Amino acid sequence: MLQKILYWGATSLFTLLMLFSVYNYFFNHEAITAAFESFGYPTYLIYPLAVAKLLGLVALWSNISKWLKEWAYAGFFFNAILAFFAHYMVSDGQQMGALLAFIFVLISYFTGKAVRP
Repeated sequence: MLQKILYWGATSLFTLLMLFSVYNYFFNHEAITAAFESFGYPTYLIYPLAVAKLLGLVALWSNISKWLKEWAYAGFFFNAILAFFAHYMVSDGQQMGALLAFIFVLISYFTGKAVRP
């Protein structure tokens, strides 16, 4: 029972965090562009990354394919790690969202193995 609560809680919170991120990518484009430029990332990645996050969430919430779900978790794992270190390296103090995403991804992934075999 505890694993189900952890799984659904972490997955829901992670989803909300990613939807907030996607919303900002599409509707707060100037701030996101400035952040990407401060990281040294090309700004043409903003929209494809937003779409990839949406597709990853669809893969997590659906039972289309276990293989696709594994790749979505891998993508979110690396996205969270790279976002954390990007924020840390430029010292903008915004790394907490990425750290939370990383924690939620790990909890969702490992409890999901037991809850949704």
